[in-house]
Order: sequence, then structure tokens, then C-alpha cells
Amino acid sequence: MSQSLRFVVFDDPEIHAQLLPLTYTRPVGDLRAGIDTVACKWEAFLGGKAAWKGAESYMDEAFPGLESSDSNTVSVAGHIIPDKVLVAAVMALAPDTRLVSEKGETIALRGSGETAAVTYHGEFAALRNLYDIFMLNDELICRDFRRITAGRKSAPLSDSVTVIGDPSLIFLEEDADVEGAFINTRKGPVYVGSGAQIMEGSMLRGPVALCEHATVNMGTKIYGATTIGPWCKAGGELNNVVMQSYSNKAHDGFLGNAVIGSWCNIGAGCVASNLKNDYTPIRLWNYPTARFLRTGLQFCGLIMADHSKAGINTMFNTATVLGVGVNIHGSGFPRNFVPSFSEGSTAGFSDVSMTKFFETAQRMMSRRGVELSEADKRMFMAIREAAENFK
Repeated sequence: MSQSLRFVVFDDPEIHAQLLPLTYTRPVGDLRAGIDTVACKWEAFLGGKAAWKGAESYMDEAFPGLESSDSNTVSVAGHIIPDKVLVAAVMALAPDTRLVSEKGETIALRGSGETAAVTYHGEFAALRNLYDIFMLNDELICRDFRRITAGRKSAPLSDSVTVIGDPSLIFLEEDADVEGAFINTRKGPVYVGSGAQIMEGSMLRGPVALCEHATVNMGTKIYGATTIGPWCKAGGELNNVVMQSYSNKAHDGFLGNAVIGSWCNIGAGCVASNLKNDYTPIRLWNYPTARFLRTGLQFCGLIMADHSKAGINTMFNTATVLGVGVNIHGSGFPRNFVPSFSEGSTAGFSDVSMTKFFETAQRMMSRRGVELSEADKRMFMAIREAAENFK
């Protein structure tokens, strides 16, 4: 990227709404799919640090934008996944020109983008629905693996590790710790980030991404395509799961075709269905329409937004959506959609007070050396107000 150019990752408001409740707490571009977030992928291709233009003003403190923009500002859509060909088309834009897909969707613009529109005729991946995050994760882990490891040499793999497939498809950052694991690369690569640990007896089938400082506990079974985000803990059995960051599913129990936000905790023995007993297509809660919509999918598990918790032995029905700050406990299956800042079980739910929510969040975050800031509190208060429509 030219030194004179700056770039912004912007939210398409309609896409942002489609990706609720995960986007209550972040712009679309801050969603992790593959090894890193969409914004990180754009930064890697464009060679600069992104500013933000979110769909909600309450995010501006956490995700600052530019004070002003001009014809040297390139704005890219946060839900669209970059690749070399697409990035070349973006960088070729003339001042005040817009790049659009064949369907008229805005991909990028330089400056105001109001002078002319250029149609991009190539294909590209994009996050338009909640389930796209896990559905595209196979392709995106493989892409990110090639980009991140190109021209680099992996740290040596311990002799205690059993490899099935091509060992060159395993990449360990220098301070990764992997001992006594079984790693299968026949279906895709396995990336182990800085400070990450895979404990003995674990079994991984690629494509799998273990991000920085993530932990895979002893005896864990991970099927691709799964991403364990930064500072997350994984245990039990996972299949096609994307964990954003700082979340724990550290114990036995099954999770499949799922997306877990940040600062979540899933208790021991928790099980989430990803397939209906009658094999019928799945309906998933949709925030813009406030109803369950057909997905055409046969497999879809738990969608859990930030700071939500599930107690020990909790059970979730297929395609359950939990909002921000939900606390589920007790026996039986809770309903398939639980609004933000709710607490309870099949016996009923009550509102979680913001005082209690902040106390719990602060305790959890302090364990990782992270502070719940006043800016965070203001953001959650705004989310609480927005989420009232779904109570």
C-alpha cells in the first residue's frame, strides 16, 4: 500500500444486522474466520493499519475511525474476504471511484466513490450470515495458512508427536508447545500460534488453527475446520467450530458447527446439538426479521455472543442463538433463542442487571489481565438498550 494511502474497514449496515448478536460488540471486520479476523486479512494485503467505520456509533471508542478522509483514503467492506486478485482491483481504483460486484454490492471505494463505479467480475468469499463463519472456515484456514507461513520455516516438531499426512502442513510458531499429540493433515493444514499449547493425548484433524496463547487440553478431539482463537481453551470434542477470543470450552462435551464469541465460558459436560433428529433443514433466529428463518443447512450448532455462559451439563438444541451476557444453567433444553442479558433455564428467565453483568465480566477478564474499561461499560449499556427490542 502506498505510504500516502490510508484505509478504512466499513460496515454494511444490512450485513451488520444479519450477523447479530456477534456484531453487537464488534464491527463485522473484527470477526475471526480462518486464522485471523477479516480486518487483519485486509491489513496483511494492503500493508497498513486499518481504521474503522462501524454501523453503530457506540463502538467508536473501541474501534476508532479517521478524523477526515479524502481521495487517498481507500475504504473496504468488512464482510468481504480479500484475495490477491480482489486487492489488485481495489488498489487500481481511481480517486472517488467505487468497486462493486456484479450484483451491485459495494466492495470498496476510494475517496467518496461518487464519480464512477467499476464492476468486479471475479468471485469472492464474504460473511453475510452467521453460519458463513463456520461454513467458510475450511477455505479460509487454508488460505490464511498459505499467506502466514509463506517463505517461513516452522519451529521443529517434537518426536513425541504422531503425524498422519504431510508434516509440511503443520506450522508451529517459535514458542508453541506441542507434545504427545496426534495430528492429521490429510484434509488440511494445522497452524499453532505463538504461545499456544497442545497437550498430550490430543487428536487434531486439519484444517485447524490454534491462535496465539490458546490451549488444547489433554485428550481433546478436534475435527476441521476449527479455529481456537487467541487465549481460548478447548477440551472435549469440537467439529467445525470458530471461537473468537478469550473463551473457554475446556472440558468434555460436544460442540459442532458453532461460533463462540469472546469472553464466553462453556461448563463441563455441556453438549450442543448440530443436527435435528428428523434430519430436516434448520431454522436459525434472525435479528432483522425477529423470527426463525430457513437456512437450507442440515448442520448448525450453537451461536453464542460475547460474555455468555453455560453451566455444567447444559444442553442446547440444534441452532440455538444466545445474545450478549446470557447465563444459562440447569437441566433440560432452553429455547432456541435467548435474548441478551438474560439468566435462567427451562424453568424461566429473568433480566441480568448491568451491575451484576459488569461484576462478572470484570472477574473473568481480570483472570487474563484485561480490564473492563469505562468505554466498555458505555458500549454494553448501549447494547442493553438496543437488545430490549428482543425481550
